[in-house]
Amino acid sequence: MNKNILLLASLANSLLNFRGDFIVALLKEGYNVYAAAPELPQEVADKLTKWGAKPLTFKLDRAGLNPLKDFKSILELKKLILHYNIDMVFPYTIKPVIYGSIAANLAKTPVISLITGLGYTFSGASVKAKLLHQITKRMYKFSLRKNSLVIFQNEDDLILFKKNGILSKNQRATIVNGSGVNLKKFPFREITVTSQNVKFVIVARLIKEKGIQLFMDTAEELKKTYPLAEFHIIGGQAEPPSGINVDVLKRLHDDGTIIFHGLKDDVPTFLKNMHVFVLPTYYREGVPRSILEALSVGLPVITTRTPGCKETVITGKNGFLIPPRDLNALIDSCRYFLDHPDVIQEMGQQSRLLAETKFDVTIINTFLIEHINSALHVKSMSKQL
Repeated sequence: MNKNILLLASLANSLLNFRGDFIVALLKEGYNVYAAAPELPQEVADKLTKWGAKPLTFKLDRAGLNPLKDFKSILELKKLILHYNIDMVFPYTIKPVIYGSIAANLAKTPVISLITGLGYTFSGASVKAKLLHQITKRMYKFSLRKNSLVIFQNEDDLILFKKNGILSKNQRATIVNGSGVNLKKFPFREITVTSQNVKFVIVARLIKEKGIQLFMDTAEELKKTYPLAEFHIIGGQAEPPSGINVDVLKRLHDDGTIIFHGLKDDVPTFLKNMHVFVLPTYYREGVPRSILEALSVGLPVITTRTPGCKETVITGKNGFLIPPRDLNALIDSCRYFLDHPDVIQEMGQQSRLLAETKFDVTIINTFLIEHINSALHVKSMSKQL
C-alpha cells in the first residue's frame, strides 16, 4: 500500500515551526510526505527537502471571501491530490481544512482534518466577525461531512461543533492535546528569584484579542509600586483594527514601562531568562503553542479560563487562570508573584512536569500517526472488499 500524505497549511513557516516534528515523525514511519502552502519561501522548501519531504505550493486567498478564487483553490488542490497519488490529506487551519477537505472528497481521497482553534471568526464581536462566523459554520459543515476523522485541540471546540450541528451525530471526532512541544528544543531550566525583579513575558501576535493591551495596562499599574518588575513583549505587528498601535508600544518602551523586543528568532534562549509567562487572551485558541513552550522551559503561567488555555494550567499549582478581559484579575495574579517570588521555581517545576506528561510532541505525534494508520487501513480493507 502506498503511503503518500499531503499536509496543507495556510502559512509556510508553520510547516517548520508547528509541524516540523510531525513531518519528521511521518517520514520515519515510512510516509512520503508532501507539504503544501501558498507562497512557499525557498528557505522553507529547502528545509523540507533536506528532511526528505516534498514541498508544494497552491494558491490561497487567506483573508478574502472571493467565491471564484476559492473555487480555483479547491480545483488546484484536487489536481495536486490526483497528480501525486495522495493516499491521505491532512489539512489544518480554517481555509486549508475547508478547501482541502472538499478537494479530497472530490478526489475520493481520505482526509483527516485538524482544527487548531477557531480564531477571530468564533471570538470576534464585530458585525464582520459575526457574518464570517455564520459563513464559516456552513462551510465547515459542508466540507467535513465525509472526513475520515476530525481532530480538535480542546474539548470545548468539539462540543461547540456538535452543538451547532457542524458535525453530525455519526461523525468521527477526537481530541489531541495541542500541537505538542519538543522538550529538547525547549529545555527545562531551574531559576531562583529572591527579589521583586520578576520578569514577566508575553509571546504573541500584537493584537488586542491576545491580551496585549491588558498586559501593557498591567505593566503601567504595577510599575508604580514595583519599579524592579520587568514586562517583556515579543511578537510581530498586526494590522488595524485589532493590531496594537505601534506608537503606544514605543512610548511605553521608551519610558521603561515595558520592554518591547519585536519578533525573536531564538525564543528558547530568551524564555530561559524569564520568570513568569503571561497570555491573557480572549482569542479562540486551540492550545497556544507559546504556552506549551513556556511550560517546557519551566515558567509559571498566567492565562485565561478559555478553550485551549485552561488545559495548560492547574490553578495554584503551576500558575493562575483568570477570567478573560479582567484587568484586575491579571494585575492581582502578577502581583502575587511579585510578593512571593520564592514560589516561581516550584511552580515552574510543575509546568515542566505538565509538559512532559501531557504535551510532549512525541506523545502527540504518536497519537496522530496511529489515527492516520487506522484510516488508511480502513481504506485498504474497503478496496479489497
